[in-house]
Amino acid sequence: MQDIQSALTEASRILAESSDSPELDAEILLCLILEKNRSYLRSWPKKQLHAQQRLQYKTLLTKRQQGTPIAYITGQREFWSREFKVSPDVLIPRPDTELLIELALPLIPKDKSCKLIDLGTGSGAIAVTLATERPYAQIIGTDSSEAALKIAKQNADHYHCRNLRLLQSFWFEQIADTDFDLVISNPPYIAANDPHLQQGDLRFEPHSALVADENGLKDISVIAESACKHLKEGGFLLIEHGYNQQPQVQAIFESFDYANIQTHSDLGGNPRVTVGQWHP
Repeated sequence: MQDIQSALTEASRILAESSDSPELDAEILLCLILEKNRSYLRSWPKKQLHAQQRLQYKTLLTKRQQGTPIAYITGQREFWSREFKVSPDVLIPRPDTELLIELALPLIPKDKSCKLIDLGTGSGAIAVTLATERPYAQIIGTDSSEAALKIAKQNADHYHCRNLRLLQSFWFEQIADTDFDLVISNPPYIAANDPHLQQGDLRFEPHSALVADENGLKDISVIAESACKHLKEGGFLLIEHGYNQQPQVQAIFESFDYANIQTHSDLGGNPRVTVGQWHP
């Protein structure tokens, strides 16, 4: 027999070499098995685990020890204080990407209609968040991956997003609308030879959602060029990019004649999102 406290202690030791947060990972995985929250673990440290629970816990610990991201094991990740379903078909939503939401919300009216599009929506975290925060907005989320769109649809349905349409499209290829108030995207922006691709969670995430040609800048350039033809006058383009890509991304925006170009930093102080306004 084994109680909760001793199971957590052993699990933390097992994960110490493969995780940056072994104690937290151990707790999250045990909560998944027990279908309880973390406060339960602290309230009942001497509660005994039965044989099936111990076996299930060992299986999950092995997956995590091998590097499988916690989000893919649990099937969910928090973003903007909401839980989103995720799978290996989509990127794991990250806190840095919440900067896109922070910048977009002030640009979207609270009490009247406007049109916006989230390119490469993945799990739908951005599109669903904007749809719930701004119910008068008419939102389109696109992705070239059918599997990703299935996850996005589950998240949209869960949050009852009636103002969100999900479409299969490679960027703007299947989009005829030309009067968007806002275009937003967290596109692939990692260079193919970037060593980070062989580290941490990135090893398990979809390559097509991470890597772009031309040192990670090709998709950003394609989106910036295409958005010109789909934004109304005065509309905004917001793109997430790598911490070291600010000069190149600003140059791309300038080459397509965007105005009022600004780059904003994430919580770590890294340049993360560039915004431009379209004035033809």
